Amino acid sequence: MVSFALSSICAVPGLSHEANALTVKIHIKSRIVTVEGPRGKLVKNMAHLAVCFSHPAKDIVNIELHHGARKNVATLRTVKTLINNLIIGVTRGFKYKMRYVYAHFPINVNIEKNSETGLYDVEIRNFLGEKIIRRVTMHPGVDVEISKAQKDELQITGNSLENVSQSAADIQQICRVRNKDIRKFLDGLYVSERGNIEAEA
Repeated sequence: MVSFALSSICAVPGLSHEANALTVKIHIKSRIVTVEGPRGKLVKNMAHLAVCFSHPAKDIVNIELHHGARKNVATLRTVKTLINNLIIGVTRGFKYKMRYVYAHFPINVNIEKNSETGLYDVEIRNFLGEKIIRRVTMHPGVDVEISKAQKDELQITGNSLENVSQSAADIQQICRVRNKDIRKFLDGLYVSERGNIEAEA
């Protein structure tokens, strides 16, 4: 069994226990976890995990697993971490920074918002001088912008750590160098920094 206090472990650093209790609301039903906070709402389906949730006291959530082998017991910490990431997402958000790396051909990046889906599309041009246009669609709830303070930098923000990190990974993977020596050709877009939108108090 893993037990954690929502007002201490999974809380916004710098806030009092009372403020944290008011800031985040967690609803768990049928292993579907819904977390609401000042930045919005996130839902995570954990129905595939054979764990039990209980609420023994205020601001306390127990995660229990019965008759589990070693690999099954490891899911307890995973569930706790997933809920922790949801809480951080709705309170402080997540931000990934990516830098363009090129030796000769400058990489051009354009950002457009799809009017039908409401999702951002990132266009990457002139990668290694190629004429092909690479397009990556961001995941739902993810915003992307070109940094104004730093040259050749892309900022990806959102509440869901999974969506933000996967969007950054999609951009990095679409710019992989193929059929060349990757020790010599280092061009691409790489994650340079990971953090939160709102800094710790």
